[in-house]
Amino acid sequence: MRAFRVPAGQDGPVTDVTQCETVPTDAGEARISRHEADEPWAVLALGHGAGGGVDARDLQALAGALPAHGVTVALVEQPWRVAGKKVAPAPKTLDIGWRGLWPALARPGLPVIAGGRSAGARVACRTGRDLGALAVLALSFPLHPPGRPEKSRADELLGTGLPTLVVQGGNDPFGRPEEFPEGPYELVGIPYGDHGFALPKRAPLGQDEALAALVDGVVRWITALR
Repeated sequence: MRAFRVPAGQDGPVTDVTQCETVPTDAGEARISRHEADEPWAVLALGHGAGGGVDARDLQALAGALPAHGVTVALVEQPWRVAGKKVAPAPKTLDIGWRGLWPALARPGLPVIAGGRSAGARVACRTGRDLGALAVLALSFPLHPPGRPEKSRADELLGTGLPTLVVQGGNDPFGRPEEFPEGPYELVGIPYGDHGFALPKRAPLGQDEALAALVDGVVRWITALR
């Protein structure tokens, strides 16, 4: 393990990382970048989506904010991303990679909250209970493919069997907040946000305000788990 700084992508700022670890899995080598809390009581593991990496604005915002609330944030890069591939594999392979790195996430002996954005949120929903997660955080859960509401993935979300929070952009083409079915989960909507929580220029609030609302919603939910 070593300390370093993750270079910023277009979506997020540069954030300090206190530990980085490469973990072998049956799907290839994964990478965990930990943003450590001084006195952590839990770990939040966050996987990325199928179209991007851990530089996504929502993942970076949470990694920057949650350590101050006693939560170490572990940003997880799936093996396909570490290998430099541009196309994500099938969901089954994503689950294999996530399951394989879970012992490293749980190694500090703290409760682990399974989370991720988009495809990473689906992985967390599918595997969280079997892996012994404390809860599930689903950022930009892809309820259905754009324009195909009949292809619902609600069963993954409704079947977590764990305390679950969904954070969803108000203009997300993969499912707006009002499209989500009732169920045993909480939902925080980010007005005007798209699938990456980006806001149009005409929106009456700014990007920083939207990310602050996202962080505040997650902090309130996580604090209640303690």
